[in-house]
Amino acid sequence: MPLTSILEFTDTTVDPNIRGFLHVPETPNQDGVILTHGAGGNAQAPLLRALAETFVGAGFTVLRIDLPFRQARPFGPPGPGDAARDRTGLKTAIAKMRAMLSGRIYLGGHSYGGRQASMLCAEQPDLAAGLLLLSYPLHPPRRPDQQRTQHLPDLRTPTLFVSGTHDPFGTIAELERTLKMIPARTKLLPVEGAGHDLGFRGKARKDELPGRLLEEFQNFVR
Repeated sequence: MPLTSILEFTDTTVDPNIRGFLHVPETPNQDGVILTHGAGGNAQAPLLRALAETFVGAGFTVLRIDLPFRQARPFGPPGPGDAARDRTGLKTAIAKMRAMLSGRIYLGGHSYGGRQASMLCAEQPDLAAGLLLLSYPLHPPRRPDQQRTQHLPDLRTPTLFVSGTHDPFGTIAELERTLKMIPARTKLLPVEGAGHDLGFRGKARKDELPGRLLEEFQNFVR
């Protein structure tokens, strides 16, 4: 197994600050992946940690970050005024990774983090080479009329969606219809039996899902 390093990472010279964890492979492929969390989580979320460990083993340099709202408040969801600053935080992290690596930079996020990543790329399509959206929150649970799709017709970044078949934030059928709104190349990977956390509380899921996502992602962006 390749040797890798995990470093606490902080940059206070930029606004918003960057705070998180940097996974450095023994033999970098010069491509980078930025991963961020959902509304109730942080950069230490087990799903993000397992994905980072799997991707770094394949040569990707991975940065797991706390969004600005989480840096400001250790607990609780983002407020109505946080989204724009959170997107700026993602943009700042991309710039930092570009200064470190010569290859492509990919952006990934779980739920709220993925939504903000997709909104950022809809606004600025050349920022990232691809998106990995984990459990995209298509609508609040039991409120399918409140669709979070307004920006998707402007999304031109190749995007891999990963969603559980029991996710209350959007069914597989709803997501399949949603993907037709997006002009970019897209793919939907269903995770059988998983909810919004992608089943990541179970040990068996931890063992199998990250490797499957790595393989699907590599095939998708190749």
